[in-house]
Amino acid sequence: MSIEVKNLVKYYGNQAAVNDISFSIKKGEIVGFLGPNGAGKSTTMKIITGFIPSSSGTVNVCSMPVDVDSMDTRQKIGYLPEHNPLYLDMYVREYLEFVGKIYKIPNLNERVKNMVKAVGLEVEQNKKVGQLSKGYRQRLGLAAAIIHDPEVLILDEPTSGLDPNQLVGIRDLIKEIGKSKTVLLSTHIMQEVEAICDRVIIINRGKIVADDKAENLQLNSSKQTVYVEFDGNITKSQLGKIAAVTKIETVGNGWLLEGQNGNDLRKEVAEYARDNGLLVLTMRIEERSLEEVFKELTK
Repeated sequence: MSIEVKNLVKYYGNQAAVNDISFSIKKGEIVGFLGPNGAGKSTTMKIITGFIPSSSGTVNVCSMPVDVDSMDTRQKIGYLPEHNPLYLDMYVREYLEFVGKIYKIPNLNERVKNMVKAVGLEVEQNKKVGQLSKGYRQRLGLAAAIIHDPEVLILDEPTSGLDPNQLVGIRDLIKEIGKSKTVLLSTHIMQEVEAICDRVIIINRGKIVADDKAENLQLNSSKQTVYVEFDGNITKSQLGKIAAVTKIETVGNGWLLEGQNGNDLRKEVAEYARDNGLLVLTMRIEERSLEEVFKELTK
């Protein structure tokens, strides 16, 4: 495994920011790390990268233990923090050369040229960092995080401040990087997770509440929603007589019926239609969005 986290705990005073969490990520996997503000995402990422120590538990990166003095693991990790720290008075290429020299990268000029092209900074490469828009600063931070060709990439809100066109470019870049590296990224944009992540870990109040593929989380939700259309008029109060239904909404010519997952709501609706002489024109399970699942698990 590229990342192994076991029984990780981090206290700030008497408050547990991270409370006994464990997970692992293999090479070539892109994992979305989700949670509300204050859930413990950034703290976990800082511990994995060796920026801060844990209170207890272990973290291994590429089979090596991580601690705040470990230069070996830092060579294996690329990190883009939420608040991207940059030297604003440096020029774009100058900044990347500065970072590259820290990592003692051979053929540095060629590597910088490739990074500038990879993240779409060609037009801006002769500007000072302080003259860049927020979106281009994010691109520069990403270039600095991968310039030493790390095996593990930790991205905290990597697409913050990007416009829709820039989003597509950065998503494609992360997907390409994820083919050969391990990527752990946090974001509040659910569409981004659905577009690029192989797996989702959701943390809430310092504990992991879900760890699975996004589509599995959507299907395994505790609630089930069915869209149905009938041939003929029917009222909300009539549909309310179906015992399994807990919520009813009108949508266009049909109805959205919600019930607890476990019983197949379609069967209940079909039996009600049969007993009341109704003809069902359309009926299908409505897949819950990842955003709905997230709200359900973290409310």
